[in-house]
Amino acid sequence: MKKSYIFPGQGAQFVGMGKDLYDNNARCRDMFERANEIIGFRITDLMFAGTPDDLKQTKVTQPAIFLHSTILATYMGSDFQPDMVGGHSLGEFSALVAAGAMDFEDGLRLVIARANAMQKCCELRPSTMAAIVKLDDKTVEDVCAEITAAGEIVVPANYNTTGQLVISGTIEGVAKACEKLKELKGRALPLAVGGAFHSPLMEPARVELAQAIEATQFHTPVCPCYQNVCALPVTDPAEIKQNLNKQLTAPVRWTATVQNMIADGATEFIEVGPGTALQGMVKRINPDANAHSA
Repeated sequence: MKKSYIFPGQGAQFVGMGKDLYDNNARCRDMFERANEIIGFRITDLMFAGTPDDLKQTKVTQPAIFLHSTILATYMGSDFQPDMVGGHSLGEFSALVAAGAMDFEDGLRLVIARANAMQKCCELRPSTMAAIVKLDDKTVEDVCAEITAAGEIVVPANYNTTGQLVISGTIEGVAKACEKLKELKGRALPLAVGGAFHSPLMEPARVELAQAIEATQFHTPVCPCYQNVCALPVTDPAEIKQNLNKQLTAPVRWTATVQNMIADGATEFIEVGPGTALQGMVKRINPDANAHSA
């Protein structure tokens, strides 16, 4: 019996997230206060009593989810005993900190750098994402390749579950792909995001974040970390950094990650952080999986 701890990405945030941890545990409260100092504003005020719009700002959303996830893992104490970990997009940073591959403060600084770099990219060139359902991956991949070859950029970004693939690219590229995929009997759901995450349009952010990653000390984690770009278990710090460097412009291979975890013996998936999206994905990938919140 092996436990897999999984950590959510952007979109899982909610007002009030983490307040119980802050109120009820001195160690957690200290971690939140250290985060406020590092970030340079009281992110806890926005997390605990802000508005949904406050939390939608990338510079708030990403550190807020990271803080909730990593501090919850700390709060679990000896109950947090992972045989493997993984995180969806931003959640990969939470997973690496929880597994000891990075220190909490270093991880937070990287997440801040990531959020700021991504925000700049979003402002540089208007772009977007859309979720495509009811079609196989190959069909979506082929349509994206065809439109990109014709001059617009649109690529597969998040392989979330069987039959659900998020695409990412220029506004025109995504619109053309959605139109074509609807003709092929798929459903296209536009996402309320600020930019084309996990696409070539994030290259300036990737370059900026790579410098911060290179300057950060990584350690051997306590268990294998299944990384987004390869969906495979990694323990070597140099390899972890290399994969993390590619993450912003490469697709999130979540379906393969969950399938590989199950093949490697995962019998229980525990979602650590806000929301329940990942456990829902796990159950769609494998209806027999035992998946729940921490």
